[in-house]
Amino acid sequence: MRKMALLALLAMAAPGIAPAFANDAPKDTAQKGEKGGKPGTNIDMPYLMAPLTNAEGKLTGYAYISSRLTASSEGVLTEVREKIPFIQDLLVRNINGASVTMPDDPEKVDIAGVEARLLADARKVMGAAKIKQITVCTVQIAELRPKQTPALHTPADKAVDPHAAPPKNPVKSRCET
Repeated sequence: MRKMALLALLAMAAPGIAPAFANDAPKDTAQKGEKGGKPGTNIDMPYLMAPLTNAEGKLTGYAYISSRLTASSEGVLTEVREKIPFIQDLLVRNINGASVTMPDDPEKVDIAGVEARLLADARKVMGAAKIKQITVCTVQIAELRPKQTPALHTPADKAVDPHAAPPKNPVKSRCET
């Protein structure tokens, strides 16, 4: 009985078994990808919701932004994960503090600019050496459509056609393989 317990303990400590336990941890992101780091250094961040405004400052919709943070090495990953709430706080403040759209097109998100801003915020919390990059994976625009919501007594000629095709709003991920 003692020999079996000892063998079980040795088997768990063997190097070939350790990776099996690593797979029990939550998956952070896809393992491959042009914009990602090496496996084990990526962390999917919570979604950000950025307000979109027109030239007059009126709210026109929201941009839902998913992002991935890449740590500089596996050694600092635990430390980065512990600081995610603080990083996320700065990211939310940044996204809501300044426009995320292109200067010439208020309906298009400036992905490169957003990535640079978010990276600077993450590095404020962790230090420049611990954060390699932040990648914006997807951006989905949700417009406010008060004209499409019919009033209780809308005339038939002004009502929205329920059989019309939904608005085109494709979502493409830059983080998937």
